[in-house]
Amino acid sequence: MVILKKNIEKHISGKKVFWLFILTNLVYAFMLMVTIPNTMAFSNGMKLLDMMPTGYDFNYVNKLFSTLGENGRETYLTNQIPVDMIYPLLFGVSYCLVMAYFLNKINKLNTPFIFLCLLLVIAGIADYLENIGIISMLSSYPDFTKTAVLTTSIFSVIKSISTSMFFIALIVVLILLGIKSLKKTSSTI
Repeated sequence: MVILKKNIEKHISGKKVFWLFILTNLVYAFMLMVTIPNTMAFSNGMKLLDMMPTGYDFNYVNKLFSTLGENGRETYLTNQIPVDMIYPLLFGVSYCLVMAYFLNKINKLNTPFIFLCLLLVIAGIADYLENIGIISMLSSYPDFTKTAVLTTSIFSVIKSISTSMFFIALIVVLILLGIKSLKKTSSTI
């Protein structure tokens, strides 16, 4: 806890948080506009595993990989996944610092609220484990197992839940910051 707090405090300057946030979202935009559409061009409208927050089953994965064909699976493995191996680290660090920055603004950084930053660590780890599962299944297709699908799907759901919890918490923190700013403004009038 102390190490986490010290590392966060060292890196929550406004400029650093801002530029890391911009870089993270540029990588995300690249995935949304380039690598995901390039992969989905082979999917006949089926969603990629990374884009399924409630998980998937063996039959879905088998049908998706079959529909993608050899070129689509290769595109998934060599275009989408490499970018998605960079993104979780950027996302985790960037949004952890965003949360810490705003917690600091409402004087809650040195409280148990700092644990909200760990939601991104959980999401990032789950995203990496999801990616490793997808790589394993793509590499072993058509011989992947139901256990591999179930495990990877669980990591997809954990990623989704922890990310959703983070954004809900961030909205609450931003509302608290807005209230604090309004009180400060009204007290100076």
